[in-house]
Amino acid sequence: MRDILRRGRLSSDVDRETAKFTSSPEVDEWIFDSAILVNRAHVVMLCEQGIISKADCSTILKALDGIKKEGTTGINLAYEDVHMALESKLIESIGEDVGGRMHTAKSRNDEVATCIRIALRGELLGLMHELNELRQVLIKLAESHTETIMPGFTHLQHAQPTTFAHHLIAYVDALERDFDRLCDAYARVNLCPLGAAAFASTGFPINRERTAQLLGFDDLVENSMDAVSTRDFAIECMSAFSNIMTNLSRIAEELILWSTPEFDFIELDDRYASTSSIMPQKKNPDVLELIRAKAGSTYGALMSALTICKALPYSYNRDLQEVTPHLLRAIAMTRASSRMVADVVDTMQVKVDVMRDKAEMGFTTATELADTIVREAGVSFRTAHQIVGTLTKKGGRTLKHIDAISEKVIGKRLSELGLSQKSVDVALDVVSNVKTRKIRGGPAPEETVRMIKSRKESITGNIKNLKGKTETAFTCHKKLDVAVGKLGVHK
Repeated sequence: MRDILRRGRLSSDVDRETAKFTSSPEVDEWIFDSAILVNRAHVVMLCEQGIISKADCSTILKALDGIKKEGTTGINLAYEDVHMALESKLIESIGEDVGGRMHTAKSRNDEVATCIRIALRGELLGLMHELNELRQVLIKLAESHTETIMPGFTHLQHAQPTTFAHHLIAYVDALERDFDRLCDAYARVNLCPLGAAAFASTGFPINRERTAQLLGFDDLVENSMDAVSTRDFAIECMSAFSNIMTNLSRIAEELILWSTPEFDFIELDDRYASTSSIMPQKKNPDVLELIRAKAGSTYGALMSALTICKALPYSYNRDLQEVTPHLLRAIAMTRASSRMVADVVDTMQVKVDVMRDKAEMGFTTATELADTIVREAGVSFRTAHQIVGTLTKKGGRTLKHIDAISEKVIGKRLSELGLSQKSVDVALDVVSNVKTRKIRGGPAPEETVRMIKSRKESITGNIKNLKGKTETAFTCHKKLDVAVGKLGVHK
């Protein structure tokens, strides 16, 4: 059948190379179900408004059900896009006099924008669920390690002792903000552009609010020009994905480092490692390295979308077609990476004794010793900092060594000002050091236990919130069936 779109204004069909150049088959596959859903809702609304007859509505809905069952293999994706392929298949099945009415008061411009939003909101709900699962894995591990001492780092140098639970909760908190950003983005994704038509709306008496309701949207993208021409929702989501991938890449990088002989804090499960084709002893953290790399690919998708949308005149331009493949790749990489990090963390072996031993290295208790000097001897922190810094350089950890330095710095022995060897010993003990830090957000076991309880409550609340969003989004199928039933047409 001749291309139904080109037979009027254009005198020839495109050749194979042009068709391939202008198509996005992976996107068509992604939005196929959404396109069926959008067309069903639109046809129901047209019937409710008296724009098409109940008989035509019933015939179209039956045919759409048949096309959905066949899937994308049943339509000819040689057409420009899935929308024209669907309409062509429909007309081929039931004739143009009936099938040709489906596109009344609708453009591909508002249809594709609606389909992308429906498909994307499903991906967002899936990603939010996966982030919650990852947070649960991390919190479960943290519960087992509230008293596991490890070195904390700044500049990748040993800095102060902390607990493994404290470190894991830092991951959890970053991911909670990522979850919140996705929730914020979801609110702007779940707005309906349908009814905007090409950009200037339509003269038919359609009901935009009705189609938005039938499709599970919260509200409209009201201005019809804005509705078809904006992809800011996609850019916002890719920005959120980039933030997530930044956090996942940081986790991945630390796990890569910790799995090396130089750290030896963990051992990865063999399922998430590879070996060398020439070096038989190797156990390589390939999955984590790919997560680290996919962060860069996700940033690339965001930068591509921003560059494509930059300076586009209103309203619709074909350039926007190129945004969607980047969006699709970004969400796929982010979701897969979230699942992989959860699996890696859930199965890795934690070497508690190694962490504890290495917490002693690098004079990690130096800060607490300086704090103790301030508290016990009454000198300023900056003076104590100088004394302990000199002690680090010269070596020695006893009160005798400290007195020798303080005499040169302030002309007095700190032992004469109230500092005792017992206080020095307590300050230098990594366990006591960590327990001292029990203020809100600190690494002390009692504080990490409190934070774990708080984070578990937060995750529970997020899961409940997500369940509500999911139910609202996916009950649209039932709403459509109810609407069809009220019309007395095909269910």
